[in-house]
Amino acid sequence: MNTAPYLPDDKGHNNLCADPNNLRKDYTGTYQTSKKVDYSNARWEERVSHDWNAFPMLDKSVGKVLVIDIKQNNGEAVYHYMSNANTQATLYEPWSSSKIFAFTGAIAALKEQNNSIVSAQGKIGYTNIADLITSINSYDAFGDANGDSNAIATFFANVATREYLTALFYEKWLRLSTPHIFFRGSYGASSFEPQSKIWSAIDGTSQTPLDFNNDASKDKAYRPYRCETCGTTGNKPMTTLAQAEWLKRLAMHQTDAKTRHPFLDERDIKTLFYGAGNSTGSSQLGGMSVGISTMLQDAIAKQLLRRSEPHATLDTVDTKQRRQKYKSVLDSQTNGLWRVFNKIGWGPSETRGTTENVLLAYVCLPMTALVGESSSVRPENESIAFVIAAQVAVDGASEELMSEAGQKMQDLIDTVLTTYFSL
Repeated sequence: MNTAPYLPDDKGHNNLCADPNNLRKDYTGTYQTSKKVDYSNARWEERVSHDWNAFPMLDKSVGKVLVIDIKQNNGEAVYHYMSNANTQATLYEPWSSSKIFAFTGAIAALKEQNNSIVSAQGKIGYTNIADLITSINSYDAFGDANGDSNAIATFFANVATREYLTALFYEKWLRLSTPHIFFRGSYGASSFEPQSKIWSAIDGTSQTPLDFNNDASKDKAYRPYRCETCGTTGNKPMTTLAQAEWLKRLAMHQTDAKTRHPFLDERDIKTLFYGAGNSTGSSQLGGMSVGISTMLQDAIAKQLLRRSEPHATLDTVDTKQRRQKYKSVLDSQTNGLWRVFNKIGWGPSETRGTTENVLLAYVCLPMTALVGESSSVRPENESIAFVIAAQVAVDGASEELMSEAGQKMQDLIDTVLTTYFSL
Protein backbone atom coordinates (compact mmCIF):
# COMPACT_ATOMS: atom_id res chain seq x y z
CA MET A 1 0.00 0.00 0.00
CA ASN A 2 2.62 2.49 1.06
CA THR A 3 5.57 1.69 -1.17
CA ALA A 4 6.87 3.45 -4.28
CA PRO A 5 5.57 1.78 -7.45
CA TYR A 6 7.51 -0.19 -10.00
CA LEU A 7 8.32 1.88 -13.07
CA PRO A 8 8.38 0.44 -16.59
CA ASP A 9 11.72 -0.24 -18.25
CA ASP A 10 10.80 1.71 -21.37
CA LYS A 11 10.10 5.33 -20.43
CA GLY A 12 10.58 6.59 -23.95
CA HIS A 13 6.95 7.49 -24.64
CA ASN A 14 4.50 9.66 -22.74
CA ASN A 15 1.30 8.42 -24.30
CA LEU A 16 -1.14 6.80 -21.94
CA CYS A 17 -0.84 3.75 -24.19
CA ALA A 18 2.27 2.93 -26.19
CA ASP A 19 0.04 2.98 -29.28
CA PRO A 20 -3.32 4.59 -28.40
CA ASN A 21 -4.67 3.70 -31.84
CA ASN A 22 -4.13 -0.02 -31.45
CA LEU A 23 -6.31 -1.11 -28.55
CA ARG A 24 -7.97 -4.53 -28.46
CA LYS A 25 -10.73 -4.94 -30.98
CA ASP A 26 -14.31 -5.50 -29.88
CA TYR A 27 -15.01 -8.70 -31.76
CA THR A 28 -18.41 -9.11 -30.08
CA GLY A 29 -19.80 -5.79 -31.29
CA THR A 30 -21.49 -5.25 -27.91
CA TYR A 31 -19.34 -2.42 -26.61
CA GLN A 32 -20.68 1.10 -27.14
CA THR A 33 -19.15 4.26 -28.62
CA SER A 34 -19.54 7.65 -26.94
CA LYS A 35 -21.74 8.73 -29.81
CA LYS A 36 -24.08 5.79 -29.25
CA VAL A 37 -24.21 6.32 -25.48
CA ASP A 38 -24.59 10.11 -25.76
CA TYR A 39 -22.85 11.08 -22.53
CA SER A 40 -24.00 14.68 -22.95
CA ASN A 41 -27.55 13.76 -21.98
CA ALA A 42 -28.84 12.53 -18.65
CA ARG A 43 -29.25 8.86 -17.74
CA TRP A 44 -26.39 7.76 -19.97
CA GLU A 45 -25.63 5.12 -17.32
CA GLU A 46 -28.62 3.17 -18.64
CA ARG A 47 -27.35 3.35 -22.23
CA VAL A 48 -23.80 2.08 -21.77
CA SER A 49 -22.86 -1.50 -22.48
CA HIS A 50 -22.81 -2.91 -18.97
CA ASP A 51 -23.01 -5.84 -16.61
CA TRP A 52 -23.66 -4.63 -13.08
CA ASN A 53 -23.13 -8.15 -11.73
CA ALA A 54 -20.05 -9.10 -13.75
CA PHE A 55 -18.27 -10.55 -10.73
CA PRO A 56 -20.90 -12.80 -9.11
CA MET A 57 -18.37 -14.26 -6.68
CA LEU A 58 -18.06 -10.82 -5.05
CA ASP A 59 -21.03 -9.84 -2.92
CA LYS A 60 -21.40 -6.42 -1.29
CA SER A 61 -19.63 -7.53 1.87
CA VAL A 62 -16.43 -8.06 -0.11
CA GLY A 63 -16.36 -4.49 -1.37
CA LYS A 64 -17.30 -2.36 -4.35
CA VAL A 65 -15.56 -2.46 -7.71
CA LEU A 66 -16.15 -1.13 -11.19
CA VAL A 67 -14.05 -1.81 -14.29
CA ILE A 68 -14.47 0.11 -17.54
CA ASP A 69 -12.99 -2.01 -20.32
CA ILE A 70 -11.76 0.05 -23.27
CA LYS A 71 -11.51 -1.39 -26.77
CA GLN A 72 -11.91 -0.10 -30.31
CA ASN A 73 -14.20 -0.83 -33.22
CA ASN A 74 -13.75 0.61 -36.70
CA GLY A 75 -11.24 3.11 -35.35
CA GLU A 76 -13.49 4.36 -32.54
CA ALA A 77 -13.10 3.82 -28.81
CA VAL A 78 -15.80 1.59 -27.33
CA TYR A 79 -16.58 0.82 -23.70
CA HIS A 80 -18.06 -1.87 -21.46
CA TYR A 81 -18.81 -1.30 -17.76
CA MET A 82 -18.57 -4.09 -15.18
CA SER A 83 -19.33 -3.92 -11.46
CA ASN A 84 -20.18 -6.31 -8.65
CA ALA A 85 -23.58 -6.75 -7.00
CA ASN A 86 -24.97 -3.49 -8.46
CA THR A 87 -22.63 -1.42 -6.28
CA GLN A 88 -21.71 1.09 -9.00
CA ALA A 89 -24.00 3.80 -7.55
CA THR A 90 -23.37 3.16 -3.84
CA LEU A 91 -21.88 6.15 -2.01
CA TYR A 92 -18.64 5.87 -0.03
CA GLU A 93 -15.80 8.10 1.14
CA PRO A 94 -13.01 8.19 -1.48
CA TRP A 95 -10.27 9.35 0.90
CA SER A 96 -7.13 10.52 -0.91
CA SER A 97 -8.07 8.83 -4.19
CA SER A 98 -10.14 11.97 -4.84
CA LYS A 99 -7.11 14.29 -4.86
CA ILE A 100 -6.74 14.07 -8.63
CA PHE A 101 -10.28 15.45 -8.85
CA ALA A 102 -9.20 18.56 -6.95
CA PHE A 103 -6.24 18.97 -9.31
CA THR A 104 -8.15 18.59 -12.58
CA GLY A 105 -10.96 20.78 -11.27
CA ALA A 106 -8.48 23.52 -10.34
CA ILE A 107 -6.78 23.52 -13.74
CA ALA A 108 -10.12 23.47 -15.56
CA ALA A 109 -11.48 26.34 -13.44
CA LEU A 110 -8.39 28.49 -13.99
CA LYS A 111 -8.48 27.88 -17.74
CA GLU A 112 -12.19 28.68 -17.89
CA GLN A 113 -11.67 31.92 -15.96
CA ASN A 114 -8.64 32.99 -17.99
CA ASN A 115 -9.69 32.00 -21.51
CA SER A 116 -7.44 28.93 -21.50
CA ILE A 117 -4.24 30.98 -21.18
CA VAL A 118 -3.31 29.05 -18.03
CA SER A 119 -1.81 25.57 -18.44
CA ALA A 120 -0.88 22.84 -16.00
CA GLN A 121 2.56 22.99 -17.61
CA GLY A 122 3.39 26.23 -15.86
CA LYS A 123 4.04 27.69 -12.42
CA ILE A 124 1.96 29.15 -9.63
CA GLY A 125 4.25 31.54 -7.86
CA TYR A 126 7.68 29.95 -8.13
CA THR A 127 6.45 26.35 -8.00
CA ASN A 128 5.88 24.14 -11.04
CA ILE A 129 2.34 22.79 -11.07
CA ALA A 130 3.73 19.45 -12.24
CA ASP A 131 5.88 19.25 -9.10
CA LEU A 132 2.74 19.73 -7.00
CA ILE A 133 0.71 16.95 -8.66
CA THR A 134 3.72 14.62 -8.51
CA SER A 135 4.10 15.32 -4.80
CA ILE A 136 0.39 14.64 -4.26
CA ASN A 137 0.77 11.17 -5.76
CA SER A 138 4.19 10.20 -4.42
CA TYR A 139 3.77 11.71 -0.92
CA ASP A 140 7.38 12.77 -1.28
CA ALA A 141 9.22 16.01 -2.01
CA PHE A 142 9.66 16.65 -5.72
CA GLY A 143 11.33 19.72 -7.17
CA ASP A 144 9.91 22.70 -5.32
CA ALA A 145 6.99 20.70 -3.83
CA ASN A 146 7.54 19.54 -0.26
CA GLY A 147 5.59 16.28 -0.26
CA ASP A 148 2.69 17.53 1.89
CA SER A 149 0.06 15.78 -0.20
CA ASN A 150 -2.87 16.88 1.97
CA ALA A 151 -1.93 20.57 1.96
CA ILE A 152 -1.31 20.60 -1.80
CA ALA A 153 -4.61 18.84 -2.57
CA THR A 154 -6.45 21.28 -0.29
CA PHE A 155 -4.86 24.13 -2.23
CA PHE A 156 -6.19 22.75 -5.52
CA ALA A 157 -9.66 22.28 -4.01
CA ASN A 158 -9.56 25.90 -2.82
CA VAL A 159 -8.58 27.11 -6.29
CA ALA A 160 -11.31 25.07 -8.00
CA THR A 161 -14.00 25.89 -5.36
CA ARG A 162 -16.30 23.20 -4.01
CA GLU A 163 -19.25 24.42 -6.03
CA TYR A 164 -17.30 23.95 -9.27
CA LEU A 165 -15.92 20.56 -8.24
CA THR A 166 -19.41 19.32 -7.37
CA ALA A 167 -20.87 20.69 -10.62
CA LEU A 168 -18.32 18.66 -12.61
CA PHE A 169 -20.13 15.50 -11.51
CA TYR A 170 -23.36 16.87 -12.93
CA GLU A 171 -24.20 19.70 -15.33
CA LYS A 172 -20.66 20.85 -16.05
CA TRP A 173 -19.27 17.53 -17.27
CA LEU A 174 -20.13 13.99 -16.16
CA ARG A 175 -23.93 14.41 -16.02
CA LEU A 176 -24.37 11.61 -13.52
CA SER A 177 -27.82 10.52 -12.40
CA THR A 178 -26.86 9.32 -8.91
CA PRO A 179 -27.75 12.05 -6.39
CA HIS A 180 -25.77 13.23 -3.35
CA ILE A 181 -22.32 13.03 -4.93
CA PHE A 182 -20.37 16.15 -4.03
CA PHE A 183 -16.96 17.57 -3.19
CA ARG A 184 -17.36 19.91 -0.20
CA GLY A 185 -14.32 19.13 1.92
CA SER A 186 -10.54 19.39 2.08
CA TYR A 187 -7.66 17.23 3.29
CA GLY A 188 -6.72 18.96 6.53
CA ALA A 189 -6.51 22.35 8.17
CA SER A 190 -3.49 23.64 6.25
CA SER A 191 -3.12 24.54 2.58
CA PHE A 192 -0.09 24.96 0.35
CA GLU A 193 0.65 28.68 -0.01
CA PRO A 194 2.24 29.74 -3.30
CA GLN A 195 4.67 32.64 -3.25
CA SER A 196 2.24 34.66 -5.37
CA LYS A 197 -1.11 34.35 -7.11
CA ILE A 198 0.51 34.56 -10.52
CA TRP A 199 0.59 31.86 -13.17
CA SER A 200 3.60 31.93 -15.44
CA ALA A 201 4.76 29.88 -18.38
CA ILE A 202 7.70 27.61 -17.60
CA ASP A 203 9.92 29.59 -19.95
CA GLY A 204 8.82 32.88 -18.37
CA THR A 205 7.36 34.27 -21.60
CA SER A 206 3.93 35.04 -20.13
CA GLN A 207 2.33 35.74 -16.77
CA THR A 208 -1.30 35.88 -15.66
CA PRO A 209 -2.62 37.18 -12.31
CA LEU A 210 -4.98 34.65 -10.73
CA ASP A 211 -8.05 35.33 -8.64
CA PHE A 212 -8.71 32.59 -6.11
CA ASN A 213 -9.37 32.18 -2.41
CA ASN A 214 -6.97 29.88 -0.56
CA ASP A 215 -8.99 29.59 2.65
CA ALA A 216 -11.32 26.58 2.64
CA SER A 217 -13.44 28.02 5.45
CA LYS A 218 -14.30 31.03 3.28
CA ASP A 219 -15.53 28.88 0.40
CA LYS A 220 -19.33 29.21 0.57
CA ALA A 221 -19.73 25.59 -0.51
CA TYR A 222 -17.26 24.17 2.03
CA ARG A 223 -18.70 21.82 4.63
CA PRO A 224 -16.95 20.27 7.64
CA TYR A 225 -16.65 16.50 7.65
CA ARG A 226 -19.57 15.96 10.01
CA CYS A 227 -21.91 18.54 8.56
CA GLU A 228 -25.64 17.97 9.07
CA THR A 229 -26.29 17.27 5.39
CA CYS A 230 -23.20 15.14 4.78
CA GLY A 231 -24.33 11.88 6.33
CA THR A 232 -21.94 9.12 7.33
CA THR A 233 -20.01 9.26 4.04
CA GLY A 234 -18.53 12.67 4.89
CA ASN A 235 -18.08 15.76 2.74
CA LYS A 236 -16.71 14.11 -0.43
CA PRO A 237 -19.05 11.14 -1.12
CA MET A 238 -18.51 9.40 -4.46
CA THR A 239 -19.23 6.10 -6.19
CA THR A 240 -17.12 3.66 -8.19
CA LEU A 241 -18.92 4.80 -11.34
CA ALA A 242 -18.30 8.50 -10.61
CA GLN A 243 -14.61 7.96 -9.93
CA ALA A 244 -14.00 5.58 -12.81
CA GLU A 245 -15.89 7.71 -15.33
CA TRP A 246 -13.97 10.86 -14.34
CA LEU A 247 -10.63 9.09 -14.80
CA LYS A 248 -11.73 7.33 -17.99
CA ARG A 249 -12.59 10.61 -19.67
CA LEU A 250 -9.24 12.09 -18.71
CA ALA A 251 -7.38 9.00 -19.91
CA MET A 252 -9.28 9.03 -23.23
CA HIS A 253 -8.86 12.78 -23.78
CA GLN A 254 -6.73 12.36 -26.89
CA THR A 255 -8.71 9.44 -28.32
CA ASP A 256 -12.34 10.34 -27.57
CA ALA A 257 -13.14 13.99 -28.25
CA LYS A 258 -16.81 13.57 -27.34
CA THR A 259 -16.14 13.22 -23.61
CA ARG A 260 -13.24 15.64 -23.14
CA HIS A 261 -13.45 18.30 -20.50
CA PRO A 262 -14.06 21.48 -22.53
CA PHE A 263 -11.32 23.47 -20.79
CA LEU A 264 -8.55 20.87 -20.51
CA ASP A 265 -6.01 20.15 -23.21
CA GLU A 266 -3.48 17.41 -23.89
CA ARG A 267 -0.70 19.24 -22.01
CA ASP A 268 -2.85 19.32 -18.86
CA ILE A 269 -3.53 15.60 -19.20
CA LYS A 270 0.18 14.79 -19.57
CA THR A 271 0.89 16.81 -16.42
CA LEU A 272 -1.66 14.81 -14.41
CA PHE A 273 -0.55 11.39 -15.61
CA TYR A 274 3.19 11.91 -16.20
CA GLY A 275 4.12 15.09 -14.33
CA ALA A 276 5.03 16.74 -17.64
CA GLY A 277 6.36 20.25 -17.13
CA ASN A 278 8.15 19.52 -13.87
CA SER A 279 11.15 21.47 -12.64
CA THR A 280 13.74 18.72 -13.14
CA GLY A 281 14.02 19.51 -16.83
CA SER A 282 14.24 15.80 -17.59
CA SER A 283 12.07 12.89 -18.66
CA GLN A 284 11.71 11.73 -15.05
CA LEU A 285 8.28 10.23 -14.52
CA GLY A 286 5.86 12.00 -12.20
CA GLY A 287 2.16 12.59 -11.71
CA MET A 288 -0.05 9.54 -11.32
CA SER A 289 2.67 7.30 -12.77
CA VAL A 290 4.47 7.51 -9.39
CA GLY A 291 1.38 7.04 -7.23
CA ILE A 292 2.28 4.95 -4.18
CA SER A 293 1.24 1.28 -3.85
CA THR A 294 2.04 -1.79 -5.94
CA MET A 295 -1.18 -3.67 -5.18
CA LEU A 296 -2.56 -3.31 -8.70
CA GLN A 297 0.79 -3.94 -10.39
CA ASP A 298 1.21 -7.10 -8.31
CA ALA A 299 -2.27 -8.29 -9.25
CA ILE A 300 -1.57 -7.76 -12.96
CA ALA A 301 1.81 -9.49 -12.72
CA LYS A 302 0.19 -12.51 -11.07
CA GLN A 303 -2.14 -12.87 -14.03
CA LEU A 304 0.70 -12.62 -16.54
CA LEU A 305 2.82 -15.05 -14.56
CA ARG A 306 -0.04 -17.54 -14.35
CA ARG A 307 -0.14 -17.65 -18.14
CA SER A 308 3.54 -17.48 -18.99
CA GLU A 309 4.82 -19.69 -16.13
CA PRO A 310 1.80 -21.67 -14.90
CA HIS A 311 3.87 -23.80 -12.51
CA ALA A 312 5.83 -20.95 -10.95
CA THR A 313 5.33 -20.26 -7.26
CA LEU A 314 6.52 -17.34 -5.18
CA ASP A 315 5.24 -18.62 -1.85
CA THR A 316 8.72 -19.29 -0.46
CA VAL A 317 10.59 -16.21 -1.70
CA ASP A 318 11.08 -13.01 0.25
CA THR A 319 9.38 -9.70 -0.53
CA LYS A 320 12.34 -8.28 -2.48
CA GLN A 321 12.56 -11.33 -4.75
CA ARG A 322 8.81 -11.37 -5.30
CA ARG A 323 8.79 -7.69 -6.25
CA GLN A 324 11.69 -8.23 -8.65
CA LYS A 325 9.83 -11.11 -10.28
CA TYR A 326 6.60 -9.13 -10.65
CA LYS A 327 8.38 -6.20 -12.28
CA SER A 328 10.32 -8.56 -14.55
CA VAL A 329 7.10 -10.20 -15.70
CA LEU A 330 5.45 -6.84 -16.41
CA ASP A 331 8.42 -5.69 -18.48
CA SER A 332 9.03 -8.96 -20.34
CA GLN A 333 5.39 -9.41 -21.36
CA THR A 334 5.00 -5.83 -22.62
CA ASN A 335 8.52 -4.97 -23.82
CA GLY A 336 8.71 -2.56 -20.90
CA LEU A 337 5.87 -0.43 -22.30
CA TRP A 338 3.23 -1.13 -19.64
CA ARG A 339 1.62 1.81 -17.85
CA VAL A 340 -0.23 1.96 -14.52
CA PHE A 341 -1.50 5.35 -13.32
CA ASN A 342 -2.70 4.91 -9.76
CA LYS A 343 -4.13 6.93 -6.87
CA ILE A 344 -4.87 5.21 -3.60
CA GLY A 345 -6.52 6.36 -0.38
CA TRP A 346 -7.30 4.90 3.02
CA GLY A 347 -8.21 5.68 6.60
CA PRO A 348 -10.24 4.71 9.68
CA SER A 349 -13.74 6.16 9.89
CA GLU A 350 -15.27 6.77 13.29
CA THR A 351 -18.63 7.69 11.73
CA ARG A 352 -18.90 4.30 10.05
CA GLY A 353 -16.86 2.25 12.51
CA THR A 354 -14.71 0.85 9.70
CA THR A 355 -11.21 1.05 8.26
CA GLU A 356 -11.22 1.52 4.50
CA ASN A 357 -9.09 1.35 1.37
CA VAL A 358 -9.88 2.92 -2.03
CA LEU A 359 -8.08 2.39 -5.33
CA LEU A 360 -8.47 4.35 -8.58
CA ALA A 361 -6.33 3.61 -11.63
CA TYR A 362 -5.95 3.57 -15.39
CA VAL A 363 -3.97 0.72 -16.95
CA CYS A 364 -2.63 0.10 -20.46
CA LEU A 365 -0.68 -3.04 -21.33
CA PRO A 366 0.75 -3.85 -24.77
CA MET A 367 0.12 -7.57 -24.96
CA THR A 368 1.00 -10.68 -26.95
CA ALA A 369 -2.42 -12.34 -26.99
CA LEU A 370 -2.32 -13.32 -23.33
CA VAL A 371 -5.74 -11.84 -22.68
CA GLY A 372 -9.08 -12.98 -24.03
CA GLU A 373 -9.42 -13.89 -27.68
CA SER A 374 -7.15 -16.47 -29.24
CA SER A 375 -3.80 -15.45 -30.70
CA SER A 376 -4.94 -16.55 -34.16
CA VAL A 377 -7.24 -13.52 -34.42
CA ARG A 378 -5.31 -10.96 -32.37
CA PRO A 379 -2.29 -8.96 -33.57
CA GLU A 380 0.61 -9.23 -31.17
CA ASN A 381 0.90 -5.47 -30.68
CA GLU A 382 -2.63 -4.84 -29.46
CA SER A 383 -3.01 -3.25 -26.02
CA ILE A 384 -5.52 -3.87 -23.29
CA ALA A 385 -6.75 -0.80 -21.43
CA PHE A 386 -9.10 -0.39 -18.50
CA VAL A 387 -10.04 1.87 -15.61
CA ILE A 388 -10.72 0.43 -12.18
CA ALA A 389 -12.28 1.97 -9.08
CA ALA A 390 -12.59 -0.14 -5.94
CA GLN A 391 -13.43 0.30 -2.25
CA VAL A 392 -13.25 -2.09 0.70
CA ALA A 393 -13.91 -1.78 4.43
CA VAL A 394 -13.18 -3.90 7.50
CA ASP A 395 -14.99 -3.62 10.82
CA GLY A 396 -13.39 -1.37 13.40
CA ALA A 397 -11.93 2.12 13.04
CA SER A 398 -8.23 1.85 13.79
CA GLU A 399 -4.85 2.59 12.24
CA GLU A 400 -3.86 -0.95 13.26
CA LEU A 401 -6.46 -2.33 10.83
CA MET A 402 -4.97 -0.60 7.77
CA SER A 403 -3.02 -3.68 6.71
CA GLU A 404 -6.14 -5.85 7.00
CA ALA A 405 -8.04 -3.43 4.76
CA GLY A 406 -5.13 -3.46 2.33
CA GLN A 407 -5.12 -7.25 2.20
CA LYS A 408 -8.86 -7.24 1.56
CA MET A 409 -8.28 -4.84 -1.35
CA GLN A 410 -5.48 -7.05 -2.70
CA ASP A 411 -7.78 -10.08 -2.60
CA LEU A 412 -10.54 -8.11 -4.33
CA ILE A 413 -8.27 -6.91 -7.14
CA ASP A 414 -6.78 -10.38 -7.61
CA THR A 415 -10.26 -11.86 -8.00
CA VAL A 416 -11.47 -9.14 -10.35
CA LEU A 417 -8.45 -9.44 -12.64
CA THR A 418 -8.75 -13.21 -12.78
CA THR A 419 -12.18 -12.68 -14.31
CA TYR A 420 -11.13 -9.71 -16.45
CA PHE A 421 -8.11 -11.48 -17.95
CA SER A 422 -10.33 -14.35 -19.07
CA LEU A 423 -12.73 -12.15 -21.06
